Amino acid sequence: MGTLSGMTLDPAIFKAYDVRGIVPDQFDSDGAYRVARAYVEVFQAKNIAIGHDMRHSSPTLAEAAIRGATDGGANVAMLGEIGTEMLYFAVADGGLDGGIIVTASHNPAEYNGMKIVRAEAQPVGSASGLNEVKKLATGPAELPAVVTLGVATPLDVLPAYADKMLGLIDVPSLRPLSVVLDGGSGMAGTMLGPILKQLPITAHEYFLTPDGAFPDHQPNPLLEQNRQFVIGKVLKHPGSIGIAWDGDADRCFFIDEEGAFIPGDFITALLAEEVLKHHPGATILYDVRASLAVPDTVARCGGTAQVSRVGHAFIKVAINESGGTFAGEVSGHYYFREFYGVDTGILPALLVLQLVSRSGTTLVELLRPLRERYFITGEINSPVPDVALKLQELKDRYGPGATVTHLDGISIDHETWRFNVRPSNTEPLLRLNLEATTEAEMESRRDEVLGVIRS
Repeated sequence: MGTLSGMTLDPAIFKAYDVRGIVPDQFDSDGAYRVARAYVEVFQAKNIAIGHDMRHSSPTLAEAAIRGATDGGANVAMLGEIGTEMLYFAVADGGLDGGIIVTASHNPAEYNGMKIVRAEAQPVGSASGLNEVKKLATGPAELPAVVTLGVATPLDVLPAYADKMLGLIDVPSLRPLSVVLDGGSGMAGTMLGPILKQLPITAHEYFLTPDGAFPDHQPNPLLEQNRQFVIGKVLKHPGSIGIAWDGDADRCFFIDEEGAFIPGDFITALLAEEVLKHHPGATILYDVRASLAVPDTVARCGGTAQVSRVGHAFIKVAINESGGTFAGEVSGHYYFREFYGVDTGILPALLVLQLVSRSGTTLVELLRPLRERYFITGEINSPVPDVALKLQELKDRYGPGATVTHLDGISIDHETWRFNVRPSNTEPLLRLNLEATTEAEMESRRDEVLGVIRS
């Protein structure tokens, strides 16, 4: 490979779990070539898959990545425009050595990046090879010469992927529910297309056509302003459940029939109960931010609950090590052993519809016991000048008489209230999640702890 004097590959775009930055200022085609070339070299990969999302810069970056991989001697299955979990499916189902999807997930249109996996669709993060890829990709321009170049071949993985999803639910058990679908102009619509045709639901479809300019709203339903549209449509179509996805559609978010957003930990609890009906005694994983609703539900249903660090790279490792059957994160990532232990945004949507169908009631009613017992703040971010100092201050103030753990940040559990506070991976922020047994205590403790964090 020749010298790439015009290469743009800012080392800062290598994050804990993926590669992500602004195009072309931090990441361009030459940079994409280098990352793919380095990935093949580091993992000695011979057969991989490469696809891309709907961002306007994605096809060009994916083309460069394909060249980088084949120049490194790897054969490439070219998947075209796909959702992230379609890459996971292609790699795991096809027994490939790994794969890359060019995507920046929920970030604004000017961003792009890569999610990279190795064999069995397991993540390549900073602790599992991404640092080595970074070192080689951002190092001296010359990379080792390869005698035999790889070959790139198109592969349409959507039909097999759709069959896999439909095979993981009981289609005959679904009843004709009314559902509002907000694809956020991301990749959800592509994956849902062949699946919806097999379901008896009445779908009110919005922004299911991929458009990398995101003309309607940003593809990040975790932010309240991006949920207003789907909430409005749920209220316009009475009795409907709302489902929204992020840009690459590996996360999904739910709105109940009254237009209320459902926190990810409550969805995790509902899905855990459903999973444990079919897998008695299974291990269910959840992240440190989650409400006690999750471990309490798992215990009630006879399962084993196990807490994990936040982030898909950590959760996927924990699923493998524990033999876990299902995992859920507050951020809307859900992982199923039956789908290779990786995150999917489509399967949880289908399983929630199945759960509501079988229950004969509504999501509102299914959630009522959780909403009446667990009062949670959701995640609240606060910039702080000295993260370590502030964490110590919180521990000194609230640790005495409590159970204190350090799995991810600091978790402090008192009898009627608890909180986790953890630092951001990328900026000087502390992220607070707090819970109490009454709404009044949740609000007063939230304000009190935020006062300490922001003082």
